[in-house]
Amino acid sequence: MDKTIAITGGGAGIGRAAALHFHGLGWRVAVLDTDAEALKELAELLPKKRCLTVRSDVGKEAQVRRAFARIEAWLGDDPLDCLVNNAGIADPYCGPLEDLALADWQRWIDASLTAAFLCSRAALPLLRRSSGASIVNVSSTRALMSEPETFAYAAAKGGLDAFTHALAVTLGPQVRANAVLPGWIETGPWQKESKRSDPHHSKKARAQHPAGRVGRADDIAQAIEWLASAGFVTGQRIVVDGGMTVKMIYDA
Repeated sequence: MDKTIAITGGGAGIGRAAALHFHGLGWRVAVLDTDAEALKELAELLPKKRCLTVRSDVGKEAQVRRAFARIEAWLGDDPLDCLVNNAGIADPYCGPLEDLALADWQRWIDASLTAAFLCSRAALPLLRRSSGASIVNVSSTRALMSEPETFAYAAAKGGLDAFTHALAVTLGPQVRANAVLPGWIETGPWQKESKRSDPHHSKKARAQHPAGRVGRADDIAQAIEWLASAGFVTGQRIVVDGGMTVKMIYDA
């Protein structure tokens, strides 16, 4: 039986790279995103029988309920083998703390942490049909280290890490749960056509990484693949950042 993966925020960036990567491995892919244009492009790239695209704001309960009802109908009696909670607000900067409105704070929390809760809850009956199901949460190295004025983003990703180990100890052994923490990842080539770019990084930018380059979205897709298949790994945070967070950088 073919395996199936559901990816939130799958229209662009890391989510798009993951969708294309898993499709290339022979998986069926369900992609959730708010961007209709990006979903349409992705649907045109992948065979309809092996790809389902669903427009959904996964930070909103009613929309998540409808999205997973569509996924269940698409699956029939088949299981969902992996859920990737990737959705979130890409821009981490929220401005000075004293100017941060509660509604704006909540947008960051809902887009990442609340969305992961809602989708994990909705997906659980489908995941429990599988003999080797897993959840992979896409967190960030900003859960471990911060830049100025990234309060809400850092809090959402830190919460996602904690949610991950709570899932692991609660849902195991039926469902494993892990988090991948991307560092500096270039997503320009994995955007929809109207937003696509192929930036060139400076020597200084590359030198910040012991691996010698800035990360690519498909680096994270490969990490997700490993976590989806690593049957004795659960409750873990896997940092994928080219070594950036372990290198001391002094401003001379």
